[in-house]
Amino acid sequence: MTDAEKQKLIELLDSLVMVAVPKSTKVAKYGGTLYTLRPDEKEGQFCGVFPYKAHVQLSFAQGTLLDDPEELLEGSGKFRRHLTYQSLDDVDAKVVKRFSKASSKPG
Repeated sequence: MTDAEKQKLIELLDSLVMVAVPKSTKVAKYGGTLYTLRPDEKEGQFCGVFPYKAHVQLSFAQGTLLDDPEELLEGSGKFRRHLTYQSLDDVDAKVVKRFSKASSKPG
C-alpha cells in the first residue's frame, strides 16, 4: 500500500464517519484521528481511524457492544473492535456508516 493509497483510504473513512455522525469532533491522537461527541471527556470518543504500515484500521471504542450479526468486526480485547482495510475497494460505505452511527450512541 503506497502512502497515497493510504491517505485516500483515510480520507474516505473520515468522510464516511463524518456523514454518519456529523456532530463529531475530530481529535488527533495515537497517530490517528479519534471521533467524539464530547471533546472534553475521554468517554465521549466512539471511534478512530488509524494508519498502519500495510492497512488502515477503523476502531470502535465500545465495539463489543455493537450489533454485528455478519461478524465483520475483528479483535479480542475487552471492549474495542475494529475493521481493517487494505484498499479503497475493501470499504463498504454502508457498513462504515452503520457501525459509526451505532458506536456514537450512548450505551
